[in-house]
Amino acid sequence: MKTILATEKAPAAIGPYAQGIDCGGFVVTSGQLGLDPESGVLAQGVEAQTRQALENVKAILAQAGLTMDNVVKTTVFLQHMSDFAAMNAVYAEFFTEGAYPARSAVEVAALPKGGLVEIEVICAR
Repeated sequence: MKTILATEKAPAAIGPYAQGIDCGGFVVTSGQLGLDPESGVLAQGVEAQTRQALENVKAILAQAGLTMDNVVKTTVFLQHMSDFAAMNAVYAEFFTEGAYPARSAVEVAALPKGGLVEIEVICAR
């Protein structure tokens, strides 16, 4: 079973992809930028973009009846690895200490719309 997840509380897809996919036992999201879902404007700075990206993830998960506690794996794409500490400080606010998900963080050459951070997640029911 595969159900497409779509919510107006997260930015609409800017290409041929879904915001998320619910596969029954697990849910995956597409990478989320720090875009405001109402205005489509990118937040300013890596902290604000991280916060907005994770708020977008939360909105997609809510559409599937899940919370950030269901996240088992994240992948963080950074324009500059020098932003890691700033991203990490905001990121930590979204997860329960002692129950953090697994994570990869990589520096990339570029992100869509000039983003500084993009975050995707995998969740278990």
